[in-house]
Amino acid sequence: MNTSTINKILTSDNTFSALPLRLVAGIIFTAHGAQKLFAWFGGYGLEGTGQWMESIGLAPGYLMAMMAGSAEFFGGLLLILGLLTRPTALVLSLTMIVAIFSTHIDNGLFMSNNGYEFALALFAISLSVMLQGGGKLSIDRLIVSKLS
Repeated sequence: MNTSTINKILTSDNTFSALPLRLVAGIIFTAHGAQKLFAWFGGYGLEGTGQWMESIGLAPGYLMAMMAGSAEFFGGLLLILGLLTRPTALVLSLTMIVAIFSTHIDNGLFMSNNGYEFALALFAISLSVMLQGGGKLSIDRLIVSKLS
């Protein structure tokens, strides 16, 4: 990969607006991924999450749980750091689209009915971060400044 391609991927708006979005979404995604991967914070771990995913038609369940949990856990950490922000936010956006349409859409909008409002909010945050990049306080910005 050449420097020009790296710059295109890592360049972002030179503002602070991405910081609160990255931090809040990063914390939420990391915690949700930890539930799926490690059974932390009241989660069911890979086995339990995999069985549930299999039951809703996402097969093989264990692999799907590992993929979703890894995207959320490691993606959340990368968002917090502002490292590989755009590709990470793209993966998290896609993860939320899958969550909305595989799990929540039939329950309507509201979380009180296991609806899609929370996943939709995380999708919107991820999409916004993907469009603007990591922002002024990100490792991406530091890398681009060192390459320039």
